[in-house]
Amino acid sequence: MTDLVPVVIAGAALAGLVQGLSGFAFGLVAMSLWAWTLDPQLAAVLVVVGALSGQVLTKLSAGRPTFTPIMFPYFLGAGAGLPLGLSLLPSINLVMFKLLVGTFLVAWCPVMLFGKTMPAIRGGGRPADCLVGLIGGAMAGLGGLSGPVPAFWTSLKGLDKRTQRDVIQNFNLVILATTLAAYLATGIVRKEMLPMIAVLIPAGLIPTYIGSRLFPKVPELHFRQLILVLLTLSGGTILVSTLFQG
Repeated sequence: MTDLVPVVIAGAALAGLVQGLSGFAFGLVAMSLWAWTLDPQLAAVLVVVGALSGQVLTKLSAGRPTFTPIMFPYFLGAGAGLPLGLSLLPSINLVMFKLLVGTFLVAWCPVMLFGKTMPAIRGGGRPADCLVGLIGGAMAGLGGLSGPVPAFWTSLKGLDKRTQRDVIQNFNLVILATTLAAYLATGIVRKEMLPMIAVLIPAGLIPTYIGSRLFPKVPELHFRQLILVLLTLSGGTILVSTLFQG
């Protein structure tokens, strides 16, 4: 497993920098590298640990979490979705894992890229928020990707920037912490993964801190667009290579 250390460091460093700069996308950026070579269960564990530790770091620097009633439907849905993702994770092989990650990147990133130009959604209410939480919870259990769907949904709803950030950050904190606890309880986190986790944490946290310090100097919109374009291209590459190999 030591031959995977450079891949883990590269994925953690790049994803940590992006998360520090933009506040999102640790899992997507890391998976765009890790899906090529890492076992699906190892990749999922590393994403959860890396994203959670980065969120804790940024949240501690910003102040304690503030929970409001608008977040509760998301948590309720995630409570149903998380066990679904956990049940599917052990049965996914590397080929299927790469296809899922590639498809998700290709489908989600362009939609998120153009999401700001779409009309705001006013309907759906709490049932729709609950469904989004369910999908986010399932994605968290399956691969630690708790944030993308809630991020897109809150953007489509036209929530103000502060409310959107609070919903996404607090959802990620709670769901990723719950996911990690479930991984530990069900034996998904194995002893042989611990050296990789020990490599991951500093490799991800240092760039996260640097990114958060650089954030005021970087045009957020342009950076976000660049990342989403690169992730789309990465997802397409993963899909093409996997289908060709198959």
